[in-house]
Amino acid sequence: MDLTLDETQTLVQRTARDYATRVIMPEAAAIDREERFPKAILKGLAELGLMAVNVPSELGGAGAGPVSYALAMQEVAKACASTAVTMAVTNMVGEVIAAFGTDEQKQKYNPKLASGEYAAGAFALSEPGAGSDPGGMSTTATRDGDAWVLDGQKQWITSGAYAGVMVVWARTGDRDKLPGTRGISCFLVEGGTPGLVVGKAEDKMGIRGSNTVSLTFDGCRVPASALLGELNSGFRIAMMALDGGRIGISSQAIGIARAALEESVQYSRDRKQFDRPISDFQATQWKLADMVTELDAAHLLAMRAAWLKGQGRVFSREASMAKVFATECANRICNKAVQIHGGYGYIREFAAERHLRDVRVTMIYEGTSEVQRIVIARSALS
Repeated sequence: MDLTLDETQTLVQRTARDYATRVIMPEAAAIDREERFPKAILKGLAELGLMAVNVPSELGGAGAGPVSYALAMQEVAKACASTAVTMAVTNMVGEVIAAFGTDEQKQKYNPKLASGEYAAGAFALSEPGAGSDPGGMSTTATRDGDAWVLDGQKQWITSGAYAGVMVVWARTGDRDKLPGTRGISCFLVEGGTPGLVVGKAEDKMGIRGSNTVSLTFDGCRVPASALLGELNSGFRIAMMALDGGRIGISSQAIGIARAALEESVQYSRDRKQFDRPISDFQATQWKLADMVTELDAAHLLAMRAAWLKGQGRVFSREASMAKVFATECANRICNKAVQIHGGYGYIREFAAERHLRDVRVTMIYEGTSEVQRIVIARSALS
């Protein structure tokens, strides 16, 4: 495995870094404080090709590959975690449609997601009673002539109030004949479809600029052509999408942690106690050493998973390893950053407290740390 960046990967990384530094970072604190969905910033990301990094160019994407996507996610997350998660889900939705959609579906939705005509895409899998257990899904889709009628609820849906198109999972098979994750199908539902009711935005601890809502499907009627992939094979689509999504969230966590580390290094040089910079003290140095070491390890794990995906090889275990390690070490890094900042780390004048709030959810969404360990253990025991 060669992790030397090629010309495309280097260009994508530099492009994301430049935009994140110039445009996103100056707005990050206000986005968090105001719980502002950053439409203009997302449109700028789209214009740079960063809302469809791994989508083929013939569908409007950059076609730059999974490694480029992971690098871009790190740069954007370093500037603003809220913007990064919206970018991550939109990229995931675009990849799912490109991989499983009909020609008509691809031509209809991929260019709109890539160009920013759609502010975002949404991934509607979780439900109030079915998070880590998608087999407990209760949302149904019933065939009615030339249409499907969706009924049920979804929970924790990123960008649900702004998405131009949503990938929605629903039970189409008889629960007795096709129990658990069998009998689940996947549909493309456009924002604003009659019968789709968007709930209030959740008041979250972190990533407050990312829109998170519940969705209610109340006799929501979509055409037969809205079925994505094969009937009763939707769970396979979800798992393949989540494998790639875990690379994205690993990269998001790495980006947040990198911001926390860099700010801690600078603060430790500037802050003086006992007539010396606190960077002179071994207690601080050891914290920084652990932060650097863990961050490098997380980056390498994420790059390995992205590289394997780009090679068309199996990467489920590696994505889970990257996700559980990167997100947990990022939480440790951000916690250390607050400690290094001392009392200043606890106030909003410094970004350390925002990073700690933002990074916490990375151990939950796209599969909890516990779910990642199940995936890894099953691989080890097989």
